[in-house]
Amino acid sequence: MGGNELKYIQNAFDTNWVSQYGSNIDEFEKILGNSLGDNSFVTALSSGTAAIHLALRLLGVGEDDFVICQSFTFVASANPILYQKAIPVFVDSETSTWNLCPNAVEDAIKYCLKQGKKPKAIITVSLYGMPFMVDEILELSRRYDIPVIEDSAEALGSKYKNKPCGTFGDLSVISFNGNKIITTSGGGILISRNQESKDKALYFATQAKENKDYYSHSEVGYNYRMSNISAGIGRGQLEVLENRILKRRENHVFYKEIFKNIDEINLFEEPGKDFFSNFWLNTITIEGNNAEITRENLKRKFSKNNIETRYLWKPMHLQPLYKQYKFFGSNVCGILFENGLCLPSGTNLTGNDKDRIMNILMNFRS
Repeated sequence: MGGNELKYIQNAFDTNWVSQYGSNIDEFEKILGNSLGDNSFVTALSSGTAAIHLALRLLGVGEDDFVICQSFTFVASANPILYQKAIPVFVDSETSTWNLCPNAVEDAIKYCLKQGKKPKAIITVSLYGMPFMVDEILELSRRYDIPVIEDSAEALGSKYKNKPCGTFGDLSVISFNGNKIITTSGGGILISRNQESKDKALYFATQAKENKDYYSHSEVGYNYRMSNISAGIGRGQLEVLENRILKRRENHVFYKEIFKNIDEINLFEEPGKDFFSNFWLNTITIEGNNAEITRENLKRKFSKNNIETRYLWKPMHLQPLYKQYKFFGSNVCGILFENGLCLPSGTNLTGNDKDRIMNILMNFRS
């Protein structure tokens, strides 16, 4: 917590607005909309997953429609496709950003067209805070006239060509789950490009209540609105966002210095000057034939010293839930999963924490 969250939470209590209406929600949406820039109409929701679901609803995705989705991601990117009884078509990553491979995306589009149906959407992901290949994917979107849902759940504060993540999709999503760079305890936002789209999102997020003096409903809606208390937490967190990004990027510099002399370990880095990552998580891949330096040995050594590491996301096309769906690519994401590890990346890492991490890495033995 940054310190000022309680002030905004108290405001919710003082005004007696603690549920899905109140000044915290209004201000939270306004601040985020202003920071993202022109044509960013923000709707505060209960989760990033809810935001992806509403994006699919707004685009008219329904039963048996095709939706192209990055395979290398958390399951929340894909599950809303099934909510709509649509058909996910999974696409591999490319090696520079670990995000959607443009060539594989085009292969997936051509497959769908051969089945007689154009995909209703392309779900991009900016994995671990790294922006996707924006120019290439948006060019495909324009050429084939397929809207983009930009899943920037992990990428608040990241930029491509100095433009914020969350501004590239026809609809965009950011998460404020408890593990994100800032949090509302649980929550997310849907970013629309016009007021009409935002109004429709808010309509669906509040049980599709019609504007009448009595409760009237013609469509299925959802209880997806963020609470005024959660938005209060978010207002306090936004005050420390820049510091959080700075700390995460300092963590990256720390790891870069350690790994420069360890040939078997590759730190995931920005592929060029157009990319600015918040480095939500610092991740590595372990390669080569050194029997001592392996992913499992490294993970085990950290664990013995009470330091948590985690595997990279298991690709969706390798999950039991999704194994029956089409996958396009050469399994780059499968190899990343087999060889990769997420390292401690919190903004509250102390000097002593970093010393412990460094000692393990510099004196590694299986």
